[in-house]
Amino acid sequence: MEEILTRRKNMDKHLVIADPYPQTLERIFSQETWERLNRIAQVEGPDGDHLDSKRFDELLGQAVAVIGQSPMPKERLDKAPNLRVIFNVEGNFYQNIDYAECFRRNIRVLNCGAVYARPVAEMALGMALDLARGITWEHMRFREGTERYVLEGNHNAQMLTGASVGLIGFGLLGRSLRPLLTPFRCRVQVYDPWLPESVIREHDCIPASLDEVLSTNDFIFILAGVTNENKGFLGKREFDLIRPNANVMLMSRAAIVDFDEFTAQVAKGKFKASTDVFPTEPCAADHPIRNAEHVILSPHRAGGIPQAFHMIGEILVDDFELIMRNLAPVRMQPAQPEIVQRLASKPVK
Repeated sequence: MEEILTRRKNMDKHLVIADPYPQTLERIFSQETWERLNRIAQVEGPDGDHLDSKRFDELLGQAVAVIGQSPMPKERLDKAPNLRVIFNVEGNFYQNIDYAECFRRNIRVLNCGAVYARPVAEMALGMALDLARGITWEHMRFREGTERYVLEGNHNAQMLTGASVGLIGFGLLGRSLRPLLTPFRCRVQVYDPWLPESVIREHDCIPASLDEVLSTNDFIFILAGVTNENKGFLGKREFDLIRPNANVMLMSRAAIVDFDEFTAQVAKGKFKASTDVFPTEPCAADHPIRNAEHVILSPHRAGGIPQAFHMIGEILVDDFELIMRNLAPVRMQPAQPEIVQRLASKPVK
């Protein structure tokens, strides 16, 4: 009798397909958030890394939501007459979804990228301070017994306070970083051709050309997303504009820059740099960036911290509850036709 009541109760819930790889349900849902979701949804998830493709397709007929980055071409959307929302829980709008068909059918595609913006911004600030003050390099010298005291170890040191700062890209990352710079009283220039100048000024920044940002600032944060139009748009010409001893933080996507040229410029000491992203990850063991003296390397860990992962589940359930009440989602980033068709991110297989 209890089994029958449980089955009947589940039949009254909304069916949600969960295939969140490379995330896991345990990583993105706290116990409290998971219980919230299960009060209103019957969640069908994977036994291992992925939900079996055949099982995924069988569930589509009744599903109202999909959690994950699974391919959703028109053929699959045709099997999902009740589908109302696709929750991307990795942070990129991948090109494995028929977005035009989703827009036509009023299926929302939502992205969790906002949860990573503040952690990445904090890491970017930390890297800027590290580069400017030589924290990591002097720590390594201390370990080796070659430390340099007081002025001797500070010949190339700089202060962020009062410095000139340039941001390339002013989306979620840039807007999360800007308030972190406020206590340092920096002049902040922004290059972002996707935004009107008024938006940039509203955030107490100065609209500038790309060449101005590169040539007139001591700290340069590369924060732009990668599109089919801007792959490798920062190359030799652009890097040659950067001031000697400037600090360059590559925080968004490696494909934004000509990474070979980036590596070469850093290796010869044209400027100091840090990067959290690489063209291929894991980075090849013999990649020359590993041996460059003027760069701090981070293995794509700026955004992936526990608080961010649990925030994914929280904002997902917030928006799912709203959508099931026929209200608009407010927490996750919606796919926009003018943007998703230009993006060039690829899903993890």
